[in-house]
Amino acid sequence: MRIAHLADLHLGYRAYHRTTPRGINVREDDVAHAFRHAVAQVVELRPDLVLVAGDVFHTVRPSNTAIAEAFRQFSVLTERLPGVPVAMIAGNHDSPRSADTGNILSLFREIEGVHVVHEESRPLRLAGLEATVLCLPHCALAGEQPVAMEPDAAARLNLLMLHGDITGGGAEEKLRYVTEYGGASVDQSRIRPERWDYVALGHYHLLRELAPNMWYPGGLERTSTNIWIEEDDKGFLLYDTDARTAEFHAVETRAIVDLPWIRSEGLAAAELDARIQASVESIDDGVRGKLVRMVVLDVPRALARDLNHRRIREWKADALHFHLDLRPPEVRRRSGSGAPARRQTLREQVESWLRHHWTPSGPEIDRERLVGMGVDYIDRTAEG
Repeated sequence: MRIAHLADLHLGYRAYHRTTPRGINVREDDVAHAFRHAVAQVVELRPDLVLVAGDVFHTVRPSNTAIAEAFRQFSVLTERLPGVPVAMIAGNHDSPRSADTGNILSLFREIEGVHVVHEESRPLRLAGLEATVLCLPHCALAGEQPVAMEPDAAARLNLLMLHGDITGGGAEEKLRYVTEYGGASVDQSRIRPERWDYVALGHYHLLRELAPNMWYPGGLERTSTNIWIEEDDKGFLLYDTDARTAEFHAVETRAIVDLPWIRSEGLAAAELDARIQASVESIDDGVRGKLVRMVVLDVPRALARDLNHRRIREWKADALHFHLDLRPPEVRRRSGSGAPARRQTLREQVESWLRHHWTPSGPEIDRERLVGMGVDYIDRTAEG
């Protein structure tokens, strides 16, 4: 069986206050374009099953435009792939905190062939494929009681689909960046991927293999809090349960460029301007319409003030988003005796607070793992 596995569509995502001629936020339009491109590719690939592993929308109350786009594209998918089931679960972005709010994903049950699970865990039995998909949406995993994860003994093929953070079993080494907060944690020992024909994951926005048959496909566009860790291609997976192979299919996205970081190293403003300009001008086809970041370290306030801000404004006007990230030098102070003393770095402050002053809200929280995640995140934001 061939499975198209998509996740983290984040339809309705908005950023940067630029609009299209139709008045739609440009990034919202980018996300919708990526989804349309993904649907067209899935139709061409003609899989036997389509899995959508959560975060269809970026908010629990998406705009009418985002809802209409989603309904239109899922209708296109089922019309052009008659008889191919589409199974969808809710992610943390799709799940309202209050149950009486209702879930917008329920709307897609009106499309023939689309199966939606957004509250409790539920096995979806697909008789035509002799397969069962155990669906674990965010709400099921975030509940107080652990959810049973057992294959269906009566099914020829058993698939597991969930939206959350996988921990344990070496997962932390592979999921090195924090791409999304708010997900439920699931220890890999509870899943035991060897029992399943495929495990379709959602929530982590980067393409990652946790086992030969357990994957995060990543999002279709760059919608993380820190989009600069998402430089790699975005897209979806096609998994073949017979060959046990996963193929990544990229979709069209807006160009993103995270330029090599620079240190001011005591340069004068004109010298630093020249270095910044040379780096920006190294971009193929320029900055027009792109997402661009230029990080400069150790920049005193006076030096930042003397840079060529007119040219910087031109780059900002030309790019969809140009982020010149000028970071000040590390602050040093003297102790009361006059001997030089160093102020704690942010990394040290976070580690000290988490290890010695913070009280976990429950026994299930692993303090050392949280400390490791915190300092690792800070280290990676400071990489040059």
